[in-house]
Amino acid sequence: MKRENNHYFLKGLLIIQTLGLLIYTVIAIQNDGFSFLERAIEFAMSMTWMGQFALDFQCYLMLSAIWVAWRNKFSIKSILFAVIALILGIIVFAPYLLYLLTKEKGDLKRVLIGDRE
Repeated sequence: MKRENNHYFLKGLLIIQTLGLLIYTVIAIQNDGFSFLERAIEFAMSMTWMGQFALDFQCYLMLSAIWVAWRNKFSIKSILFAVIALILGIIVFAPYLLYLLTKEKGDLKRVLIGDRE
């Protein structure tokens, strides 16, 4: 029974991350406007720790986008969704994982690989 409920912690974490980042994003937009891409490129080109972090984070976003497309067999729809996830990050990726956890009834293997058995 305990094993079957492990996904509830993950769901809670994903909800907290999504809401927290949505709130943070609204505040950042109020303070800096929609200049994210410009700032991210500026950080990445700075050759500082902020730049290293920005580049490292972008690598994670690319990897998650590739996984989204792979999981859904590189359909046109999944590629478009992967691009959106690449741009918006956890604001899109966490709700997608929540959706998959619900759809697959907490079966993490199915969440990760879909119907590729």
